[in-house]
Amino acid sequence: MRKLSFVCAFVFWCLALPASAQTNLSYYLPGGVTYDAKIPTPKQVLGYEVGEWHVTHDQLVHYMRTVDAASDRITLQEYGRTHENRPLLLLTITSGQSHSQITQLKEQHRQLTDPANSGKLDISTMPAVVWMGYSVHGNEPSGTNASLLAIYHLAAAQGPEIEKLLKETIVLMDPSINPDGMQRFSTWVNANRGENLVSDPNSREFSETWPGGRTNHYWFDLNRDWLPLQHPESRGRLAKFHEWKPNLLTDHHEMGTNATFFFQPGIPSRNHPLTPANTFKLTQKVGTFHAKALDKIGSFYYTEESYDDFYYGKGSTYPDVNGAVGILFEQASSRGHAQESANGLLTFPFTIRNQFTTTLSTLEAAVSMRQELLEHQRTFYKEAVKEAGKDGVKAIVFGSPEDAMRTFHLAEIMHQHQIQLYRPKQNLKVGNMTYTPENAYVVPLEQAQYKLIQAMFEKRTKFQDSLFYDISAWTFPLAFDLDYAQLKNTQLLGSKVEQVTRPTGTVSGGQSTYAYALEWTGYYAPRALHKLQQLGVQTRVATNTFSGPEGKRFAPGTILIPVTGQTLSPELLFARLQTIAQEDGVSIYNMATGLSAQGVKLGSPTLLALQTPKIAMLVEGGVNYLDAGEIWHLLDNRFDMKVTLLTQDRFNRTSIQKYNTLIMPDGTFNELTPAAREKLRAWVQGGGTIVATGMAVKWLADNKLGDFNFKAEAAEKNPTRQLPYADLENNRGAQEIGGAIFETRLDITHPLGFGYSKPQLSIFRNTNLFLERSANPYANPVMYTANPLQAGYISKQNYEKIKSSAAIGVSALGSGRVIGIVDNPNFRAFWYGTNKLFLNSIFFGGIINPNSAR
Repeated sequence: MRKLSFVCAFVFWCLALPASAQTNLSYYLPGGVTYDAKIPTPKQVLGYEVGEWHVTHDQLVHYMRTVDAASDRITLQEYGRTHENRPLLLLTITSGQSHSQITQLKEQHRQLTDPANSGKLDISTMPAVVWMGYSVHGNEPSGTNASLLAIYHLAAAQGPEIEKLLKETIVLMDPSINPDGMQRFSTWVNANRGENLVSDPNSREFSETWPGGRTNHYWFDLNRDWLPLQHPESRGRLAKFHEWKPNLLTDHHEMGTNATFFFQPGIPSRNHPLTPANTFKLTQKVGTFHAKALDKIGSFYYTEESYDDFYYGKGSTYPDVNGAVGILFEQASSRGHAQESANGLLTFPFTIRNQFTTTLSTLEAAVSMRQELLEHQRTFYKEAVKEAGKDGVKAIVFGSPEDAMRTFHLAEIMHQHQIQLYRPKQNLKVGNMTYTPENAYVVPLEQAQYKLIQAMFEKRTKFQDSLFYDISAWTFPLAFDLDYAQLKNTQLLGSKVEQVTRPTGTVSGGQSTYAYALEWTGYYAPRALHKLQQLGVQTRVATNTFSGPEGKRFAPGTILIPVTGQTLSPELLFARLQTIAQEDGVSIYNMATGLSAQGVKLGSPTLLALQTPKIAMLVEGGVNYLDAGEIWHLLDNRFDMKVTLLTQDRFNRTSIQKYNTLIMPDGTFNELTPAAREKLRAWVQGGGTIVATGMAVKWLADNKLGDFNFKAEAAEKNPTRQLPYADLENNRGAQEIGGAIFETRLDITHPLGFGYSKPQLSIFRNTNLFLERSANPYANPVMYTANPLQAGYISKQNYEKIKSSAAIGVSALGSGRVIGIVDNPNFRAFWYGTNKLFLNSIFFGGIINPNSAR
């Protein structure tokens, strides 16, 4: 098989390989090592050699459990379940002696991150902890398949080298970070594999159907979720990460078929400034072990190019702000079993071998650099606390007087990141905001996670480099639309928060015989409204202010729930409202009379009847699956709302009259036939509402389905000048808005602004689409301010274009509305602050006055 692999590397014109030509273990495993026959090989359990087929998740779990049962070097834990209820596994591999002392070793290791106690520890005999994570992207399968070899080798290998490794390290292995995506992809490639392996890139095997296997169930990239923690896979994994506090973490990925192999460090100028310089040095040193190992098997590779270590929400970067060293591996992908590439025939076994080889080289580095890695961790946290002591800011307070839920969700995330939180001792007034023990949290900076706190709260706008592999800003209080302030002392530090408690709501004033008012300020108010609509409860929305008990003011957006005329009895309605208030943390009030002391009366025609949203979302074709997944997750998982995922092909052939709301996520819709586009136009004219985001807004404008105009690309100031060819990619990349945060001005009297109490709103932007302001002064309820940049990078040319431009446009088409949101209000599920803009578009889009639209 070695000979076959050598020949295939050069015979690039070969279009098919017989399926019987398979590698065996000798192709992968290091020479000169004997293996314990009592430990079953992958083939003995699965029935095929590693690389012959793509292992499915159920098979992977079966093998891991089998080896766990056969080896005293391994313990297996299930740390969570995916959205599709697949088990998430973590295997702990070490010597039998270490297993017998595992609780003590874990606690001792965690003390390295406690500056008050870490100096007393003797690290000379302490094992290093190595976390190995495979295939967070489900269609990058060489990592997960390499984990079969890794667990077999660690369980079965014999000799002094493996004994030393097991004694001096504790290996934590996550064989499949993304089981749902992995299952989706493995099913696809195995189903399209013939008896003879076809390597022609045009083959169906290499063209996954939309959305592909990269993402989890809701089409999220889990490798961007280490900071936001919005998915069960991430939350379970992070709990184990902090339970152990590893020294070294590997993150095994794949890249384009025509590439080779990459290992970190990445581009030096693109490290996050909060990451210590020593992290980069250690990463370089670990890289020498990878280079040596890959040289030995003749595999090409590169390093310190292409990738970066800036966004702390990635698997290989999050460790860097937690006293560890994260290592990214990127292997050229066969995307199936064998595929032609610019470098010859790329076989699946070859990709697996590189991932397994660098697994072993990582472990070799961990043994050789053990004390360096342990000392780095200890020093990281000692220096962090020392820096915090010198910081003029001593604490950060954050909260919201109107919405306890958004405050809770941010506190919940921070608590999972092992950040210490406190309640204020008493009311704390900073500027115009009063923070109370009930609505706010205080984060003292002088704690071990000082660096991570900085990373989550900073508003950085100056950078060494203008290119970013991912986003350039993620300021969490801005994402959650929360008030926050820096404090110069901790004098008003109250009780420490041991457990973040989910807030609940109430129905104030008891049972009503007349009506109830549901405030729209609560984050889950849309979910509460939807529950009422599902019960058949008639509801109205106030478009003007009115007053209630004891002169309480109710803002536009308040939901009025009459008692009379409902299908539910007054007693049952009250009981349902109590349950909903409790579950969704909303405030509901007894309205004993319709005679409001101030503002409109409750029978006013300005309180408009609401219809229940019946939602379809266009998917597939040119739709951005990430944007679509964020919307699907928001509606289905978080707000318990049904949404029909309607393919463009199906749209062409079906009636859409049963829906009153159509969501068009970022993307293009060119698979819609001319007849389907006319059907869409007629549906809107008949009263339907389109909610579009990103490039979908441009598509609607181009097809005369919405009156939106966009700013043109800026022309080259000096088109005749000569520029170095080598600068082409960097110059173009610097014009991209990869992800930054901007301040907008929101009209809180507009239906899209209902539920917001102040006009300033931070929006996340990762597009170069700039919407012109409408001639109609009411058609742009959200506008960028004159100097909107709050955090992140934007080029000078683009900054001039975004200033005072429109963020949202509303267009009338017959009796319907087309709402264009050029940015992403649901970004990565943690941009809680702008979710309501999107939800308002669904619940209130149909009541927007046509005279306010273009």
